[in-house]
Amino acid sequence: MWQALFEDVNSEDFMIIAVAEESRGAETAREWIEAAKPGYVCLIDREHHVADLYNMVNVPQAVWIDEQGQIVRPAETAGSHDGWRSMNREDMSMEDDVVALMGKAQTTYMDAVRDWAVNGDASKHAFDAGAAREHLQLPGADVALANANFRLGAYLRQQGNVSEGDEFLARASELRPESWNFYRQAMNLRDLGPMGLAADEDFFARVDALGKDRYYPPPDMEGFPEEFGFEPPG
Repeated sequence: MWQALFEDVNSEDFMIIAVAEESRGAETAREWIEAAKPGYVCLIDREHHVADLYNMVNVPQAVWIDEQGQIVRPAETAGSHDGWRSMNREDMSMEDDVVALMGKAQTTYMDAVRDWAVNGDASKHAFDAGAAREHLQLPGADVALANANFRLGAYLRQQGNVSEGDEFLARASELRPESWNFYRQAMNLRDLGPMGLAADEDFFARVDALGKDRYYPPPDMEGFPEEFGFEPPG
């Protein structure tokens, strides 16, 4: 997806920088990067500095930054859609209409990035400075404390202090429950095996608890589908 976009606009003054927020580092991220064979820059952020700097709470999220280093669009969901929540959890299958809805979300976002890459400030998807500030969600004291707890927990685990590390990781999620990054990385550090999230019933219970709230809040973008594509539990 991102490689195709990069190839489409590589004659423009445009660069994609992909960052894997991966607490286990190259051990788990490298194979996915190598399989994708990207022509753009890919980094592995083991300590989640990028997520801290841009106040990211999930993946994939994107930030648009112009040639002057100014944020054009703050952190937002990068084309993903909540339709995945309707999947059959036994075989991971989804209805065709839900798959189509998810595809529409992805295409809409990619087309918007392409339009901005080609047209710059003239793109209808580029926020001016005022709109960018309005969409910016600044972290508060609890977020800073949560980030510190998460980083300390991951470090302690890396040093072999598993139980103590898990206490700090749990505290990070308590302080910042909206951060799916914290929750999923804590599960990843527990090494759930090849099925990953699909093997963790607690994850789906947490997702179901969202009800009509979104796992992937839709970006404020013309043409982006708002539909869930399914009826949430309860």
